[in-house]
Amino acid sequence: MLKNKLLVAALASAFALPVMAADAPAPYTVASNIGFVSNYVFRGITQNVAKPAVQGGMDLTLSNGVYAGVWGSNVGWITGSGSTGNASLEVDTYAGYRGAFATDYSYDVGFVRYNYLGEYVPPAGYVKADTNEVYGSVSYKWISAKYSYALGDFLTVPKATGTNYLEVNVSYPLADTGFTLLAHYGKQKYKGSAAKDLVDAGFDPSYADYKLGVTKDISGYVVGLAYTNTNAKADGYYTYTSTSGVKKDWGKSAVALSLTHSF
Repeated sequence: MLKNKLLVAALASAFALPVMAADAPAPYTVASNIGFVSNYVFRGITQNVAKPAVQGGMDLTLSNGVYAGVWGSNVGWITGSGSTGNASLEVDTYAGYRGAFATDYSYDVGFVRYNYLGEYVPPAGYVKADTNEVYGSVSYKWISAKYSYALGDFLTVPKATGTNYLEVNVSYPLADTGFTLLAHYGKQKYKGSAAKDLVDAGFDPSYADYKLGVTKDISGYVVGLAYTNTNAKADGYYTYTSTSGVKKDWGKSAVALSLTHSF
């Protein structure tokens, strides 16, 4: 009888082990995404001269909240702003840490490197566009605030340490519909000697932008529509207007369609 009880206990323990393993959290997750947008807009400014872009990326997230990833898109603003050569691909690499506190609160801190691949020579007085930023954000349910701080040159503006971007974002899901309402407001503030020279010359490169939009999840494919606008000044010599071909205001109001899929 004792042997039978021991045998039953051993079998129960053996069958219980896989259940315990299945309940344990995965040490990491990998997620990828690919998308298409009719106009790639970053902080209110078109990055592909109001033309379509193909985009995609991959993220690795550890169970402790540490993450790293890479994301890319075709761009046209560098050669459109007077640089000679070819730089038509943006590749961003980033790493950080996400966590939660209290009820419905979360935070995210990290570093991002914006890389613009290709051989090109920027106009006199400017530098190559590669940029380093650190960032931090805090969220409560469907609203978040984020602060980004540049380390050195910022998107062709030299010696721009301290250039920063403060933004507030709202992403409000409509229950059981697949629709999410989006709202955004941000302020890009330039710092450094080059930015001061521009201000002294009568042109302040700092600006504010906003976005209103809606997305719809259709079986894992997210369709989006967004309207963006800024008060960025446009001038043929400065940042927010193309200097080659037909002159275009890169910070003007725009409507963009998007389609993204994550897997």
